[in-house]
Amino acid sequence: MKLLSFKLDGQVKFGPKVKKEEAVWDVLAIQEALQVFPSFPSTIIEGIALGFDFVEKTRKLVDAAQKSEGAEQFKHTFNEIEWLAPIPRTPKNILCVGKNYDDHAKEMGADGAPEDIIVFTKSPTAIAADETTLPIHADKTSMLDYEGELAVVIGKRGKDIPKGMAYDYVFGYTIANDLTARDLQEKHKQFFLGKSLDGTCPLGPYLVSKDEIPDPQVLSIVTKVNGELRQNSSTKNMMFEVADLISIISKYVTLEPGDIILTGTPAGVGKGMNPPTFLKAGDEVKISIEGIGTLANRFA
Repeated sequence: MKLLSFKLDGQVKFGPKVKKEEAVWDVLAIQEALQVFPSFPSTIIEGIALGFDFVEKTRKLVDAAQKSEGAEQFKHTFNEIEWLAPIPRTPKNILCVGKNYDDHAKEMGADGAPEDIIVFTKSPTAIAADETTLPIHADKTSMLDYEGELAVVIGKRGKDIPKGMAYDYVFGYTIANDLTARDLQEKHKQFFLGKSLDGTCPLGPYLVSKDEIPDPQVLSIVTKVNGELRQNSSTKNMMFEVADLISIISKYVTLEPGDIILTGTPAGVGKGMNPPTFLKAGDEVKISIEGIGTLANRFA
């Protein structure tokens, strides 16, 4: 199921994409009108915490709407809504993994990928939506860079999760652009400030439930800047796979529903080019991941 979050008439809502249509089902409106269940989550985070039961209930709401006399009233075209990130606000900082592709580690000056995972965080206030114009932050940085990444959304609370059980704790996947102010990163000698400027973590367009992506390690990942191919790789090239990341991180951090893990970026970032080429006002970045879609943002 492809879920999205949106705003309509000042209210934050969520629902699945209508199949073969550029529209979304308003499941909160369906539940309110038809009372299919005694209760239903009012936020997408509450839904994620229910795991696959949330997906099944959402499907039943759509079925009920389709069988009703006024199904069209429960649909909104994409032109009618304000797109939000699939998870408009995660409960905690976004967990990010650095140098998880050997070729990216080398283009950043390392001899190769690290023996142990590198984990840092981005502020939840960095989250932004698909198809929005993002600030270039020219007053703070002259080296804003893109990083196309697969993002994992946790669906169940867990600590010390065995690798073999890691996918039991996944709700689904989305696309992230881990935008980075390289000069701030160097100036402050750590990642947080350079990774957390407002709008530097666009997510989307959809949160795809894990049943639609049975193997997250075989997905193509492509980034284009103004139509020029910059990154072209596959998640099979991760040094630490999704299951590894969940298992290792959960040794130290209790994972909770709605937590987001950015799994690292392949080679082709602006800093790795010769000469280094950073984003500027007017640029458009599109990141496509197989099975999820394309995350697109412009900069001003």
